[in-house]
Amino acid sequence: MIKENLHDVQDKIKASLAKRTSVVSADEITLIAVTKNHDVIAMREAIDEGVVCIGENRIQEAAGKAAILDRKVQWHLIGHLQTNKAKQAVNLFDIIHSIDSEKLAEQINKEAQKIGKVQEVLLQVNLAREESKFGFFREEMPAVLAKIDQWENLHVCGLMCIAPNYEDVEQTRPLFREMYGFYQDVKKMQFKTAEMKYLSMGMSHDYTIAIEEGANIVRVGTAIFGQRQY
Repeated sequence: MIKENLHDVQDKIKASLAKRTSVVSADEITLIAVTKNHDVIAMREAIDEGVVCIGENRIQEAAGKAAILDRKVQWHLIGHLQTNKAKQAVNLFDIIHSIDSEKLAEQINKEAQKIGKVQEVLLQVNLAREESKFGFFREEMPAVLAKIDQWENLHVCGLMCIAPNYEDVEQTRPLFREMYGFYQDVKKMQFKTAEMKYLSMGMSHDYTIAIEEGANIVRVGTAIFGQRQY
């Protein structure tokens, strides 16, 4: 089932790309298989079918799986990260998507410095200004980027956003379009260490629209693995 689901997701990614005005190949889209509450057996099946990026929401769950997975993958932390868990995150994850405060960014930089690592991160943008979600507001970003760009053990390589969970998924389109425009504006800024190459937006219910509107990273779990087992 995972094999068929994965191929279906890949086909939908290609179909979404065909609707974009710019020419983009499927190879330029990073598919992150979100494995929260899915077991290692399911993960191995997806990886053996070509998945190379695994997304986890919780450090403890990711660490347990990493210890027994027996597969080489790139680990992405996509869930909210508390500052006191920065050390664990830096030691485990290749890319952290959810940098949502200066305090967290500073702590990640400190922990990365201790082990001689340049930690790749994305900055989370709360474009819809939802109280229930974390992230920087749009107007905060220039000052935040200017400050974070001075920290040599952080490599900001893009932006991430989460759209509201609308009943009608088409309602996400304006927000994704606005986020892509903002991403393009940020790319024009002058950076010392940052490099805006990734725009992470879109999950199982809205990733096709996100890709149509400019995402080059999507985070897909349920559409690949089925409903989570709690």
